[in-house]
Amino acid sequence: MREYLLILVFGAAVTYVSLAPIRIFARRFGFMTPVRDRDVHTTEIPRLGGVGMLIGLLAALLLARGLTLLGTAFDTNSAEVLGALLAGALLVGVGVLDDRYDLDAITKFAGQTTAAGVLIIFGVQWSTFWMPFGGGTVLSLGYGQGMLLTVLFTVVLVNAMNFVDGLDGLAAGIGMIGALAVGTFAISLILQYGNDPSYYSPALIAAVLGGACVGFLPHNFNPARIFMGDSGSMLIGVLLAAATTSASGKIPVVVDSPRYYLASLAPLIVFAAVLFVPVLDLAMAVVRRTRAGMSPFSPDKMHLHHRLLEIGHSQRRAVLLIYLWAGVLAFGAVALTFITDAVVVLWTVGFGLLLAALASAVPRMRHRV
Repeated sequence: MREYLLILVFGAAVTYVSLAPIRIFARRFGFMTPVRDRDVHTTEIPRLGGVGMLIGLLAALLLARGLTLLGTAFDTNSAEVLGALLAGALLVGVGVLDDRYDLDAITKFAGQTTAAGVLIIFGVQWSTFWMPFGGGTVLSLGYGQGMLLTVLFTVVLVNAMNFVDGLDGLAAGIGMIGALAVGTFAISLILQYGNDPSYYSPALIAAVLGGACVGFLPHNFNPARIFMGDSGSMLIGVLLAAATTSASGKIPVVVDSPRYYLASLAPLIVFAAVLFVPVLDLAMAVVRRTRAGMSPFSPDKMHLHHRLLEIGHSQRRAVLLIYLWAGVLAFGAVALTFITDAVVVLWTVGFGLLLAALASAVPRMRHRV
């Protein structure tokens, strides 16, 4: 735990320090976010924050390579960590080009599917899938099925993080919550199944991602001094996909224990919980734009975070509310692997969601009064 915490803090520090020169570089070479009708910022803001996050991530991995325990993750399961790093670097490169030249959606989609292919080549792939129906069935996926699910999972996650990046600190905060939730789940695997170095890689990927997000937030929380751009949002998405997919492959199926079945489903629960806000946002945006006769990729100002602003929340409060929703769902899902009484977890999560709903509706209720 000390080593995971060390690399998280070190990655956060390197990311934080690297962003000041990156901000100067972005201003000098035209990597600026213009003011558009759908945006909430009123001045041009430099982007390329994803490059600083990648630098912090690389530094944290180099440190982990030299540590006593986490260094064994490179010896026993180095392919997964290297695959996640290469996929992330690929999408940062695509994102940098998009931040400068506004690439079309097809080009970005090709980059995303290629990044998913890199994960598959390095062994990060779904191999089993548990269905809770009919008393519980464990599906063993063929190579083609696992590959298809991995590509779909990765592309959806990358685009969901990209869609939600609309307010200062929003994508970085959700990325941080997602990384900490998936990392906590991965550490629970180590606790449940023994201190096997082959279990280290998903928690390691989550820890370095969490550090990069933590280091980026002080520069990006309202009022933002730099944006992460597509390079940052796609980096978060692909690393969350890598950590979750890697964790799913570490769970041995124990047929005589329903609790282990539930544990095997936990990565999917974490995925749904972490993505609740951005995926709902993405689905609503696609339906809304399609009904209006527009391309589903056309931008507008009707995202969930825009709606929170419309009913009276400030930018900071809207972002903190979405943090609350995502945190309650994500860590509620992870708690199912630690607490055997699922009813207690469900009641706690329900209470947390009720508080979040009431807090979200406060400005509208005040206006009606």
